[in-house]
Amino acid sequence: MKDIATPPQTALRPASQVMRLARMGAMFPTRLSFLRSLLRRLAEEDVTVSRPVWDMCEDGFGHAVYSLRLGGHVYSLVVVSTDLPEDMRTDRVIATAWDSAYVLYDGVPSPEEIARIITCAPKQEAARYTERDLVLSRANKSVRLFGHVVQSLREGRQPDPDMIRDVGYLMRTTAVYGNGKFGIADRALIDSRPGLEGPFAAEMLTVWLIRHFTHDLAEHVGGATLDPALKRHLGIGNSTGLGMAPFLVNHPVLLNNWMLARETALARVRAIERLDDLQQQHLRHLALRAEQHLNEWNVPDPVHQARIDALRVDWAELHPMFDFSVRQPLDLVMEQVAGASPDIQELTAALMIEPFGDLVDGLTECMSDPYGAFAPPLAGTQKIKEMIEGHFDWALTPDYAAADHCGQFWYVSEAKSEPRLGLRFEEEGAALETPLDIGRRIKALYHDLTENEMRLSDFLDAYPHHALAVTRVQMAAHHPYAEIRDNLIATSCLPIDMLRCKLSFFGASKFDPKSDRWTRITLCQGAPLADDLNQNADDWWLPVFAP
Repeated sequence: MKDIATPPQTALRPASQVMRLARMGAMFPTRLSFLRSLLRRLAEEDVTVSRPVWDMCEDGFGHAVYSLRLGGHVYSLVVVSTDLPEDMRTDRVIATAWDSAYVLYDGVPSPEEIARIITCAPKQEAARYTERDLVLSRANKSVRLFGHVVQSLREGRQPDPDMIRDVGYLMRTTAVYGNGKFGIADRALIDSRPGLEGPFAAEMLTVWLIRHFTHDLAEHVGGATLDPALKRHLGIGNSTGLGMAPFLVNHPVLLNNWMLARETALARVRAIERLDDLQQQHLRHLALRAEQHLNEWNVPDPVHQARIDALRVDWAELHPMFDFSVRQPLDLVMEQVAGASPDIQELTAALMIEPFGDLVDGLTECMSDPYGAFAPPLAGTQKIKEMIEGHFDWALTPDYAAADHCGQFWYVSEAKSEPRLGLRFEEEGAALETPLDIGRRIKALYHDLTENEMRLSDFLDAYPHHALAVTRVQMAAHHPYAEIRDNLIATSCLPIDMLRCKLSFFGASKFDPKSDRWTRITLCQGAPLADDLNQNADDWWLPVFAP
């Protein structure tokens, strides 16, 4: 077998810099994001989407089925659209009814299977499913924009471009469930299938197909066709809360692999010696696109809007000064922004990666976790102690007995089986705390390590409650980006930073935080439509409105 040379790269940014909440909460989507990777695969396979079933009344209530073939397998999105009373419409997880519900089905569903899904899907977690059901989702209309689009089409005109730009989606999902929830298929049943190997690939496929349905529904009810440019700017919204945040803590190997791929991509492009004229022009074009994207990004919350405003000013001032004509220009640019805000640094990193798919796209194959943690056992307690001092100094600093350093606790809601965050000294429930307090556990382990060398097995016999902490320490040498290097139970911990990090890997943009615990986002905005997958299918980083 012919060896494939590894591209040159600069040193990776250290985990001590990258894995801080403030930086993770400043991340932007890149070409390595899961939606981008999936849509490249759809374009490569020249996938076509059919609609074998469309049973909708004139008001858009009924059901539909969309099908496509990917990697040698057929997948179908079964859609159920219902007439939702206005007083039942809410994005909160306590909702029991939605405008629409969806199942991504393995194969082509028979009439009997469609009937089963029509009955079950609107009930969401109140129903149960089979292993043919791969993903379960639901969505509510953006009522103002959906109504405006429909009314415009009925009157024989296109909708207001400003409204399309400002809202950006016709519906927003409030959950996209995979991996065995409520009886749907475990990921192990599909994780080796071509096209679905990557993280959250089935979920991203579902989101893209839901977006396609929202366009069809508006055109059906409106009785006319949307302009393709307007349609392409209509993504799919999403409301996401605390249920997503603990994932990054509970899946440290996945977190490491995602971050490592991203940091390796950045290191590879920083090592590029020279850029030709076309590459320089492309980077300047993308920098201007980012500027326009920031100008189109507005949120109601004044604190977050002020952050966006500051980013706009800084970016408009900095990016014209980037010199792409010198030796190792991208390394120089990253050094140039090293003293700027994390927002500027992470936007610059995403920009640097974007034009160089031939150099970095293969890294997406390393972002899943097919093998689990590789953590060779350490012989004795002194090695554990050395590892903590070398990799977990951040965990030894806080005084976890102080109220500010342990003021929050993570638990799982009994009503919804969803992660929640409580205030330790104001609310009950701390006895049910889930083990996301990795820093506190590491420090407690360090405190119980004596100067005398012990076999690790003997130590754990004496201190079995340190098993989790020992496992996390053992992983550090082989998974340097596995840990969020902050105190996750401190009152200063903002879960929104974890949400933004994970959502950026999905490919989300236009973050619209509603608190430090939940946010709205836009997915698939600017992404290719089903009938133009081969037309600039991969050129939609930080999309801008261009009707």
